[in-house]
Amino acid sequence: MTVARNALRKWEKVRAFALGLPGAAEEFPWSESVAKVNGKVFVFLGVADGSYPLGVTCKLRDETAHGHALASPGAEPAGYGLGKSGWVRIPLEEQGAPPAELLCDWVEESYRTIAPKRLIAELDTR
Repeated sequence: MTVARNALRKWEKVRAFALGLPGAAEEFPWSESVAKVNGKVFVFLGVADGSYPLGVTCKLRDETAHGHALASPGAEPAGYGLGKSGWVRIPLEEQGAPPAELLCDWVEESYRTIAPKRLIAELDTR
């Protein structure tokens, strides 16, 4: 399965944004890319090799952002019970998928729910 070029570009922008946040680090549990802060996942990035549909999964506590994300084509509450805590999986290859800028906003919201206050303060000074 090949990855759509537009979706891959979005994924790359989102990944770069996530890893540019204060204290962010990439790890590969379960053979997929995740961005962590303070040892906790704030975004699941999946895999970009075409072996699984490209998407990102973020924790969205804000009701408006959560609803907007779920309204994206193909979006759904994250599996393994994570959806109950506000995690949403947003596919990137669907027609009408959100633009990279909006995805980055959601990644930042997810980061802010997970990151320690000192790193959020550092982000706010940028």
